[in-house]
Amino acid sequence: MQSPTLKPSLTLSTQHCLRGLACIAIFLLLAACGFKMKGVSPLPFTTLYTNIGQNSAFGAGMRRAIIASSPRTRFVEEAADAQAKLIQLANNQFLRELSIDAQGRVEEYELNLEFVFQLTDAKGHIILPPTTLRSVREIPYDDSIVQAKQGEIATIFQAMQQSMIDRVVRHLASPDVANAFADAGSQPVEETPASTAPLPPIDPTAVPTPWSIPQIDPGAGTR
Repeated sequence: MQSPTLKPSLTLSTQHCLRGLACIAIFLLLAACGFKMKGVSPLPFTTLYTNIGQNSAFGAGMRRAIIASSPRTRFVEEAADAQAKLIQLANNQFLRELSIDAQGRVEEYELNLEFVFQLTDAKGHIILPPTTLRSVREIPYDDSIVQAKQGEIATIFQAMQQSMIDRVVRHLASPDVANAFADAGSQPVEETPASTAPLPPIDPTAVPTPWSIPQIDPGAGTR
C-alpha cells in the first residue's frame, strides 16, 4: 500500500512563501522610490496659531485635518504662544454666470473658491509666503427647481472647501516648509505683519446662490 503523497501540500506551502517574498520585494521597492502611504505627516512645529475661526465649518475642518495629519501639533489661542502662525489672508467664494439662453436666463454657473494664506514663525520669518489656492466647478442651472439647485450648490461648495483644506495641509507638510522652519533665521521677515486677529465666525449656511449672492462676477456669457 502506497503512502499518500505530500507533494500538493508542499506546493501550496511554496506558493505561500513566494507570495510573501513578492509582497516584501514590492514594499522594499516602493520604499526605495520614496513612496509614502497617506497618513500621519508630523509638522515641524508643535504649537500653531491661526486666525481662522474655529466656529466656522471651514475652520473646524482645518483644525481636524491638521491634528489628524500631525497629532503632536496643538492649536493655541494666542499668537504669542505659537511656534508658527497660519494666517488666512483671504477666503472668497462666488458664482459667475457662465452661459445664458436666448431669453437671458442663466443656463450654467461657475462656482469659485479662493483661499489665500501664509505661514510664519514666532518671530515673523516667512516660512511659507502668501499662497493662493483656487478651485473651480461648473454646474448647470434650472430656475424651475430652485430648492434642488440650492442644495446642490451648497453641497458642491462644501466639497470644494474640504478639498481646499486637504491642499493646505499638504502644503504645510511639504519638505520645503520643514526645511524653511528649520532654517527660519535665514528666511525673510514680513515687512508689514498680517493681522493675526481672529476672524469673525462664518455662517456655514451662507452659501452663494443665484437668488442670494454675496459676490458675483457680472461678466456673463459662454467661454
